[in-house]
Amino acid sequence: MTSLVEVIARALVSKPDEVSVTEEVNGKDVLIKLRVADDDIGKIIGKTGRIAKALRTVVKAAAVRENLRVTVEIVED
Repeated sequence: MTSLVEVIARALVSKPDEVSVTEEVNGKDVLIKLRVADDDIGKIIGKTGRIAKALRTVVKAAAVRENLRVTVEIVED
């Protein structure tokens, strides 16, 4: 799952080297934390959160195949 989030995030931002994705697994629950450069937060979230919602939808669809419950969190430093 982390590689999927990382590929999508790197394609959206202007500083792809600063994309960082971590994963915390707790049974069937998975928390994916996405960090990007401060300048790119808006590009990941999008207008009214559309891009963030689409990213979460794609990841959840992929997680269903593996019988997991995945949450994507966009972290600001």
